[in-house]
Amino acid sequence: MAKVEIDEGSGFCFGVVTAINKAEEELAKGGTLYCLGDIVHNSREVERLKDMGPITINHEEFNNLHNAKVLLRAHGEPPETYAIARRNNIEIIDATCPVVLRLQKKIKQEYTQGRNEEKQIVIYGKNGHAEVLGLVGQTTGKAIVIEKLEEVKLLDFSKSIRLYSQTTKSLDEFQKIVEYIKEHISPEVTFEYYDTICRQVANRIPNIRKFAASHDLIFFVSGKKSSNGKILFSECKKINSNSHLIDSAAEIDNQLLIGASSIGICGATSTPKWLMEEISEAIKSRI
Repeated sequence: MAKVEIDEGSGFCFGVVTAINKAEEELAKGGTLYCLGDIVHNSREVERLKDMGPITINHEEFNNLHNAKVLLRAHGEPPETYAIARRNNIEIIDATCPVVLRLQKKIKQEYTQGRNEEKQIVIYGKNGHAEVLGLVGQTTGKAIVIEKLEEVKLLDFSKSIRLYSQTTKSLDEFQKIVEYIKEHISPEVTFEYYDTICRQVANRIPNIRKFAASHDLIFFVSGKKSSNGKILFSECKKINSNSHLIDSAAEIDNQLLIGASSIGICGATSTPKWLMEEISEAIKSRI
């Protein structure tokens, strides 16, 4: 019988744990709790919490809400969200991850202190991602978002650059961007960069590589919306080509289990442990 192992280093990061704990605490008090966007980028965990009663809303619905209680998830929000809450008498339950909060403050300080200086505030991150929208909001929309190394070439190297990163991006890619800017920026201007990548995420990469290498079949469990999940899964795939991204046990192809002697289950910072355990039991029942 094949050995089935769950990666001990996978599962919720502390930011997600805090957000879910806050949601559960508020729901236990009774009354209606709204959540601005999915509390976590994992549909199964969102479903589990949905049964407890929170109502997920989008920003348009939030704008029209009054006299209510709203949870802000770990990704963080731009200043405009807090302004709307004050106007509409909305009580905010703020579950913004402390790492994201520090980054927001850093970017806002950079923007407000040097408005007269001609410089570019650049964020390495995914356009439209909830965290990135919150970061860009600190600069009233002026920050430049770059998703990959090729886009760095579009920057104006005759102007000063301040570089930051979305907390869940690849450290290796960030360092490549730093080196490219150093090589191309004009000596007449300044370049400062801040490694704002969360180590809870970055430190998982060496671990996930080692885990992927130790099994002949890998199931990486993650929501399709998870930015962090995409990064960690790509690392698995680099090390072990027999790695497969799934969101639930229903997505497992039974043909993959034939002949596998060692099966590994791992996941993103937004993947609940209970889901990986559920998938482990499903695999064991099929083999």
